[in-house]
Amino acid sequence: MSVAVLRRAARETLSGLPREFWWLWTSTLVNRLGGFVATFMALYLTLDRGYSASYAGLVASLLGLGGVVSSLGGGVMADRLGRRPTLLVAQTSTAASVALLGFVEHPVAIAGVAFLVGMASNASRPAVQAMMADIVRPEDRVRAFSLNYWAINLGFAVSSLAAGFIAEVSYRAGFLLEAGMTLVCAVVVFLKLPESRPERGEKAVREDSVGLGAVVRDGRFMSVVGLSFLVALVFQQGAVGLPVAMGAAGFTPADYGMAIAVNGVLIVALQIPVTRFIEHRDPRRLLVVSSVLAGYGFGLTAFAGSVGVFALTVCVWTLAEIVNAPTQTGLVVRLSPTHGRGRYQGMYTLSWAVASLVAPLMSGFVIDRFGAEWLWGMCAVVGTAAGVGYAVLMRRLPGGIGGQVGGRAEDTVDDWVEGKVEGRGEGSRGEGSRGEGSGEVSETVLGEKAGAAAEPAADAVRATGAV
Repeated sequence: MSVAVLRRAARETLSGLPREFWWLWTSTLVNRLGGFVATFMALYLTLDRGYSASYAGLVASLLGLGGVVSSLGGGVMADRLGRRPTLLVAQTSTAASVALLGFVEHPVAIAGVAFLVGMASNASRPAVQAMMADIVRPEDRVRAFSLNYWAINLGFAVSSLAAGFIAEVSYRAGFLLEAGMTLVCAVVVFLKLPESRPERGEKAVREDSVGLGAVVRDGRFMSVVGLSFLVALVFQQGAVGLPVAMGAAGFTPADYGMAIAVNGVLIVALQIPVTRFIEHRDPRRLLVVSSVLAGYGFGLTAFAGSVGVFALTVCVWTLAEIVNAPTQTGLVVRLSPTHGRGRYQGMYTLSWAVASLVAPLMSGFVIDRFGAEWLWGMCAVVGTAAGVGYAVLMRRLPGGIGGQVGGRAEDTVDDWVEGKVEGRGEGSRGEGSRGEGSGEVSETVLGEKAGAAAEPAADAVRATGAV
């Protein structure tokens, strides 16, 4: 491949995105470069503080529980207060709690502060995803989400290496460094990112019209959340089931480090070119294939007997991760009404937060009771179930959602959602497929915007209830 071709590919990948996106991308990268707590918390508690492995596991669970609590709270804040205030509050709170965690010594205090760190750090994720959807054109969203995911993994790879050297000098220095870099993110948000929450017109509904109840009543979206949970449950095994299984098989921590390092290297190397390949392809097939590939990628681990074979299995499910992450996030945006993106993203984030709690319990129980082979077999079954679920769900979605990843057809869905929200007067709860009983929304209102696509677009969002 010539240099000219590489330059053209890079230009096509990076061009066309707004300046605000790149500041948000920079904030994400800086935040991940400073990552320390999640990577070395267990070592800090067991080696530096002398606590037991059980206590370290409890603190890790509290860290995850804080993320579960704040997933929905962060989404509500992003819709009510705005994306920018939510990011500022979350990032400054994260910096303060992480710095405090480096100084507290009592076990109860450490556990409590760890819970606060989990709450504060996870609260920013719905706001980041909602802001990205606000400022990036629909046809560029998958590319934007891929670039952001690439920044997350690049930052994680660099911070993991740096954190190892920092930990040899001082764990406290690592906490303070993470706090400082998180504050830098807050400064970037304060100076460079304007509020992106869409303004409501005179006919807009009240602030609480797209509440959490409306999200829960959105049957199709909650189906996506459930499938996302299954996929996340599988991917989590790379961090919880795989090291335990390798350790039980006699492999060293260094062996696991070599195998799992393939994940970060492949994501950094392949995320952008793979995104160029999938950007305008049907997400229906992408979600089905990536779910099944993830399940069987971990399933193949049952046959691994050397570090090299373990690394090959990591290659398989990493490819699934590269395809699944931006495609699934793009689907969430398509199913989210404009003025409810924060809450919808919060519910989506919750699926991953809950998976991070369930996965360690599930993997430990299965390995102890039945052996690692059963865990990998379960991963194959769960991945297959998620793939079948996506196939069934996506078949019922209209072309504007299930069509090309980068297509403009999804605009009709957004237009219909906004028309449905703004047109709701004294009517009923919106059970009609095209706004029947929903005020003045009808084919006439949608005609200029959606034309013949109005009815399938209405079908896409009919389950949103009060939304």
